[in-house]
Amino acid sequence: MTKNRFVLLLVIAAAIMAFFYFDLGQYFSLAFIKAQQGEFAAYYADNPLQTMLVFFAIYVAVTGLSLPGAAIMTLAAGALFGLAWGTLVVSFASTIGASLAFLASRFLLRDMVQNRFGRNLKAINQGVEKDGAFYLFALRLVPAFPFFVINLVMGLTPIRLITFFFVSQIGMLAGTLVFVNAGTQLAQIDSLAGLISPGLIGSFILLGVFPLIAKKIVGGLKAREVYKGHTKPKTFDRNLIVIGAGSAGLVTSYIAAAVKAKVTLIEKHKMGGDCLNTGCVPSKALIKTAKTVHLASKAESLGLMSIKVNFDFSAVMDRVQRVIATIEPHDSVERYSELGVECIQGEARLVSPWEVEVNGQRLSAAKIVIATGARPFVPPIEGLNEAGFLTSDNIWQLRELPKRLIVLGGGPIGSELTQAFARLGSQVTQVEMLPRIMMREDEEISAMVMQKFVDEGIDVRVNTRAKSVRMENADKFLVCEV
Repeated sequence: MTKNRFVLLLVIAAAIMAFFYFDLGQYFSLAFIKAQQGEFAAYYADNPLQTMLVFFAIYVAVTGLSLPGAAIMTLAAGALFGLAWGTLVVSFASTIGASLAFLASRFLLRDMVQNRFGRNLKAINQGVEKDGAFYLFALRLVPAFPFFVINLVMGLTPIRLITFFFVSQIGMLAGTLVFVNAGTQLAQIDSLAGLISPGLIGSFILLGVFPLIAKKIVGGLKAREVYKGHTKPKTFDRNLIVIGAGSAGLVTSYIAAAVKAKVTLIEKHKMGGDCLNTGCVPSKALIKTAKTVHLASKAESLGLMSIKVNFDFSAVMDRVQRVIATIEPHDSVERYSELGVECIQGEARLVSPWEVEVNGQRLSAAKIVIATGARPFVPPIEGLNEAGFLTSDNIWQLRELPKRLIVLGGGPIGSELTQAFARLGSQVTQVEMLPRIMMREDEEISAMVMQKFVDEGIDVRVNTRAKSVRMENADKFLVCEV
């Protein structure tokens, strides 16, 4: 960390600690504002400009340091300055404070976060560069997340400061108006009768319905952007088109057909998708065989006599295909056709938000579901394409057990296949660029799996870039990064 970053971090930390140490939060409570309402009003009457400037500076500091109290100050602005001036002061103070928090986050944290997680954040960065203003506007308009979190997170992205400032100014305006208006009504409460004044009730109704209205506005803006340049058909051929006959597509089609919807299911390869043909079913079949071999090797520790298992790897993989064939009829065209689903084999292409082209035919539907799954990511390793590699899609055609296998990827698929091939006798090295395998799962599970693999003789290498892997260290490469 540079000297300038350290100094700024020290100043921010000192200010936040002082706020809590001296219990300054007591001055940002509704009770305090009400108790001092008369004095504030009198001082404002005598010193209007000075009062506004002091209030403005405090509001900027509170939002810039991400301290609690901005909501109460917004109500106080309505009580003290009225709707018009209160909205003006809070609107600019909140945006300037948010921009300061944004800049602090960018200056202190963005380089560190991008350097460490840049690859994982690539898609997010691209999305922000393309539609960052819209994302920010939606977040500002619908207060589902605390605004201070939005300020800090946006500072880590490539969005420009000027875009952040003006979009925040516009996006927070409606919410500011609602809160300031509520503050003007709170200022008029002098007795219990004031609690049921029409103005106050109306303000709180606005507070309640504002998020719902904002969601509708955002939804309308999104739809308008998506449908721009397309003409919606007056009638549709069917109720639903589902692209992809994997688990998600099959379940969607099944449920739609069950409620008597007219459904078309399009699959360019095999019914059942990854789960049946290259994922869940074959992997679990292989894992069962590998577990049996592993348990046999541990027979003596279980109180049994030594057991030696001889197996033919080709026969093991043939069994995997038999398991697939046994389950295949449940996901077949024949079964889904009987359920009332129109099944088409071909490559679908979206031509509008309501139309799909397949095999030269254009189909229309009120709704389209895209359930095409994912594919393995092949890292740019020099010599990998020339040497040849396997993925979780085509490894099931393998009929000779590799003596040395390198598995690239530490997710569930890579970890399952790592353990299965190691138990069948391959010398396996698993490579993961993150600090742990099974990174998305619970930390305790991740640590337990890593230790288990080490105990079984698997060479697990974390914090390792795929580019650093030497080609000569394996007979086969298995790419399982998604």
